[in-house]
Amino acid sequence: MTDEQERVQPSGVWATAVGVAKVRALETGRENALFRDPLAQAFATAGGLWPSSPPPDDEAARRRWSAVSSSIVVRTKFLDELLQQASASGVRQVVLLGAGMDSRAFRMDWPEGTRLFEVDTAAPLDFKASVLRQERAVARCERITVAADLREDWPAALAAAGHDPAAPTAWIAEGLLIYLPEDAVELLLARIGTQSAAGSRMGLTLGSRGVIERFGADAAPGSAASLWVSEMPDDPVGWLAGHGWEADSHTLRERAAAYGRPISTPPQREERPGALISAVRR
Repeated sequence: MTDEQERVQPSGVWATAVGVAKVRALETGRENALFRDPLAQAFATAGGLWPSSPPPDDEAARRRWSAVSSSIVVRTKFLDELLQQASASGVRQVVLLGAGMDSRAFRMDWPEGTRLFEVDTAAPLDFKASVLRQERAVARCERITVAADLREDWPAALAAAGHDPAAPTAWIAEGLLIYLPEDAVELLLARIGTQSAAGSRMGLTLGSRGVIERFGADAAPGSAASLWVSEMPDDPVGWLAGHGWEADSHTLRERAAAYGRPISTPPQREERPGALISAVRR
């Protein structure tokens, strides 16, 4: 039986990772792409989302699609830069929490000795592995997959896979926290803290205040927006300071402009910094 025949099709929250791959594939095809993800189209194809359908005719749906896809592109670029800065500072451990279809192990240049851990449940990791075999993809660093549910004792699984909490780590939680209730977010941050030596870095994406009200209320059942449950705290920098991190926060609009992709639509309401977070463990 071939990988394609054995492949379990995406479902539930992890199916949104294939939607993210579709957005990254569309960005990769642009002449002025902010990043190139050569595996994104293969992930989207395997998940039944490629060839890409045109934007919806409904104006409200089109606005939602544009906003979500723009945020994915901007956050990808933002976290790429964070990881490059972490590598330049000497960090050689990277942990992607809820890794989904992330292909940074394959598309970014990594210093010698870098170990990249991808933590996710077994279903998306198995799906991803079948596509990687099909594409004969070769990682540019030591890539280690860790099948674990982030609601359970994932630090133990990560340690068993070889993660060293005594060495600095770059942690990435991209497009993840918005799907977790607040108590689960707090537990995740606490667990990250116990595994983070001084000099560790962290990159987070948080749901902007009001995003669930704007996009989740009338979202189609099963869509990404219908699964959102948490937004960023009122003071994300102070919140992370309470967890032992020195953080900088940014709005998507601010970073989009910095990357030469200004968002032309006026904001629905005052935008507070916090959608994109970079943090350092002192």
